[in-house]
Amino acid sequence: MKKALVTGAAGFLGSHLVDTLLSLDYQVIGIDNHYSSNGNNLIHLKTHPNFKFILHDISEPFDLEVDEIYNLACPASPIHYQRNPITTVKTTVYGAINMLDLAVRNKAKILQASTSEIYGNPLQHPQTESYFGNVNPIGIRSCYDEGKRCGETLFSDYHRKFGLDIKIARIFNTYGPRMHPDDGRVVSNFIMQALKDENITIYGNGYQTRSFCYVDDLISGFILLMNSDINTPVNLGNPSEFTMLNLANFVKDFTKSNSKIVFEPLPQDDPLMRKPDISLAIKELNWKPTISLSVGLNNTINYFKGII
Repeated sequence: MKKALVTGAAGFLGSHLVDTLLSLDYQVIGIDNHYSSNGNNLIHLKTHPNFKFILHDISEPFDLEVDEIYNLACPASPIHYQRNPITTVKTTVYGAINMLDLAVRNKAKILQASTSEIYGNPLQHPQTESYFGNVNPIGIRSCYDEGKRCGETLFSDYHRKFGLDIKIARIFNTYGPRMHPDDGRVVSNFIMQALKDENITIYGNGYQTRSFCYVDDLISGFILLMNSDINTPVNLGNPSEFTMLNLANFVKDFTKSNSKIVFEPLPQDDPLMRKPDISLAIKELNWKPTISLSVGLNNTINYFKGII
């Protein structure tokens, strides 16, 4: 049995990844400090013989024996990563160093959950992996954006210096069951507001765009990337592009909500466009999303109905 470590295991993406790895007959060690999550996403694995959970903050070193490392630990929504920006930077930088050192000691493969936020408010559309980005280094989002950019630098330097087998996944907006209902992200915000018949709040004029990838598609991309020979960043996301107004109306229709759509000022440094070029993932991983927004939204809405 291969042994995999998943940091951020109790989070939205981490818990889905743990489930998938266990279904592939891995032994899985999950690590989380519950900064932006709790144990609910993993409670169904409490007695699973091939899963072990460790409560730990990866900005502090630790040691164990593993074959593969998936480094997903970091608050990913603006509400959570701006709550304590210094903690966010420590997680993205110190945490990356600790995971990379662990990978070197174990001669393990390691995957970094990076983000489309490394492109900032892009001047190129769609965004390719060769684009360096347009990021404000001193703004309120910088703790996350620049922390993740530094993480990519560290991974690349460990690859060059130690020959470490690294993988870098640039994740575009992902949604699905187990999202935190109060994480401030647009899909969860709109669904929760619609289910409660509250005003659906759009920040900006509603014409800024995002590309939404369902969680199952993303996790399959992680597995394919980890088992590939690629050591450079790869965009993982759904290239279908929607405006915020599109999304709000879809959610209203699917929930049969009486909510009204209202508009508020756009937050500082909020990107106006986001769409991945996934040519590299298609060519090298034979990967592309298969789950439509309508199917994914209905699954996500049903999940939120169950916890509201």
